[in-house]
Amino acid sequence: MTSESGYLLDNRQREAGRRFDALAELFDPWTLDHLDRLGPATGWRCWEVGAGGPSIPTALAERTGPTGQVLVTDIDTSWLTRLSGPAAGPIEVRRHDVARDEPPGGGFDLVHARLVLVHLPDRGEALRRMAEAVRPGGWLVVEDADPALQPLACPDERGPAEELANRIRRGFRALLAERGVDLAFGRTLPALLRGAGLHDVRAEGCFPLTSPACRELEAATVRQLRGRLVAGGAATEEEVERHLDHLRGEGMDVTTAPLITCWGRRPR
Repeated sequence: MTSESGYLLDNRQREAGRRFDALAELFDPWTLDHLDRLGPATGWRCWEVGAGGPSIPTALAERTGPTGQVLVTDIDTSWLTRLSGPAAGPIEVRRHDVARDEPPGGGFDLVHARLVLVHLPDRGEALRRMAEAVRPGGWLVVEDADPALQPLACPDERGPAEELANRIRRGFRALLAERGVDLAFGRTLPALLRGAGLHDVRAEGCFPLTSPACRELEAATVRQLRGRLVAGGAATEEEVERHLDHLRGEGMDVTTAPLITCWGRRPR
């Protein structure tokens, strides 16, 4: 997971929990609004791919009730331990590589992944397997970033603090590209879902311009990668510390890459 070809933001590092919390605050209302348009209804069988944190699986379990099932899979399930056991009800946690392992059998009413495929070298194969796991009439919902669509940390670059933030963000994007991340992946999702045989394909984008969660996500990411950012020449140690200090205040408007949410239905 931390090799030169692996996931850059290793979930086993200390800052991963802060990143999960910030992502949940930023995007959970958006994600759940879209999922609620499609279902999920009592008794549904759902597959949450690459969950990372517990917030979306828990919300799905509340919606599907005791007669439903929520299968939660990830390569690293260390942040999902509290979802296991009898108290978890209809939630099952399983270690699974969506790009390499066969999809779970039985068919699902809903398959969902957020900020997963963009990091995978075999993202096309992973999407194909997810689409195959959707039962007739069911839905596949894929949400992924498109950093190339809006590459800046601070679109309003009004001073030295914002200029530094944007330079560090460029360093982060370079590290992602070195790992094989497709920085324009989000916009390709509608064509990919149609290519996987899904119908009624739609897509929308979420672009939070500024919030405490945006600043916390930025700070956690920079802390997690500061050694690589310095080694790559994106900033000095002093500049990284200055950037983190700016993020502790409320005067910097920091954004994220746009999140593209795309959904399609398996024909009956």
